[in-house]
Amino acid sequence: MNLRQLRYVVATADHGTMTAAAQALFVAQPALSRAIRDLERELGVELFARAGRGVALTDTGEEIVRYARDALRAVDAITAVCSAPAGGRPGGRTGELRVASTLTLEPELTARLLPEFARDQQAVRVRVIRCDGRDAVGAVIRDGRADLALTDLPVPGDLAAHPLEQREIVLICPSTLRIRDPAPVAVLDGMRLIMPAPGGARRAELDALLTRLGVAPVAAVESDDRGSWLPSVRAGRGSLLWYRNQVEAADGVTVRSFAPPIMATIGLVHARRPLTPVARDFLVFAKSRG
Repeated sequence: MNLRQLRYVVATADHGTMTAAAQALFVAQPALSRAIRDLERELGVELFARAGRGVALTDTGEEIVRYARDALRAVDAITAVCSAPAGGRPGGRTGELRVASTLTLEPELTARLLPEFARDQQAVRVRVIRCDGRDAVGAVIRDGRADLALTDLPVPGDLAAHPLEQREIVLICPSTLRIRDPAPVAVLDGMRLIMPAPGGARRAELDALLTRLGVAPVAAVESDDRGSWLPSVRAGRGSLLWYRNQVEAADGVTVRSFAPPIMATIGLVHARRPLTPVARDFLVFAKSRG
């Protein structure tokens, strides 16, 4: 058994197919498959079983992957400690930083936080894991597939949360729709809204917000294609609830605050266990920018 085999097994568990795992690790798929077969032969167990076009962990495989994640985290932590410069300065780390994010907040992570962090941590490998909502973020963190996650707060108490910023949720409506600024929350009652498709995590979170506000809008357009939302507003199909800072262009639409304001807190979360030095550095960096 070696670390390379453990990394291959964990990657296959994360990606669901050996082909996708090999692509993510930049190795040939036959080499990855052979290494996993050799490990199964050595251990005398079956780690994966066929599931449709992919593979799924067996019960024994799930247990082994949990231990493999712990082993790889320990190795990465040891590597980071040994590569830290004299005096404990955080710059110059090596290792891997795995950050999960909800789909809504991913642009914040990939366009701002990670590029700024990477300028001072050029030896760190960064992997972003996209999650459909807070529940998926929690699952990724608990399973050890990510070190940290950017998400809306609050989260369940078994996760450690570090608030970064408060974000204003605003109403984006067609320019032909006359609404005063700020608008009363009650204006949403019966309003035609552009909403995520039903059944998904983003729709569930929006429905929970609307229930908390005590309003019942009408779903005019239901789509998970975020790129279509603003064009739908401009076309007059409905209005949209979104973070103010993510409205890239206001041409052809009207942006209104609410009275009282609707605020959401975003933050980084992680499992209640020690972070790797690289993850700890990123947490400190993000809180300083928050």
